[in-house]
Amino acid sequence: MVQAEDVAIIECVPNVSEGRRPEVVQAIIDAIRAVAGVRVLDSSSDPAHNRSVVTMAGDSVPLKAAVLALFAEAVRRIDLRTHHGEHPRLGAVDVVPFVPIQGATMAECITLATDVASEVATRFELPVFLYE
Repeated sequence: MVQAEDVAIIECVPNVSEGRRPEVVQAIIDAIRAVAGVRVLDSSSDPAHNRSVVTMAGDSVPLKAAVLALFAEAVRRIDLRTHHGEHPRLGAVDVVPFVPIQGATMAECITLATDVASEVATRFELPVFLYE
């Protein structure tokens, strides 16, 4: 039997540069929900900023898969050449913070961020910037 303390929970709160087309935001959320072991906890969209934030949580392996699924949908559906909004943006996906909640350390979240960044750069041929 798996004890609650044996399960690592990491929160991830990616920001995507889309807040005006609900069908695009829903496709991104659906891609995340299709990954077993990850739960979407919340989402919000702001049309003025043309930005959405999704809050999800899970263990590192399924969370990485969910973030990559999010990137696949966002890159396919969001074109920054035609994007307008009040919030500054660097890409279809702007920030992807990982926060240790239970059974995970900040060091493990940093490793996860580095792994995800490397995979995003390779798979989608995108520049990725790590900070903090």
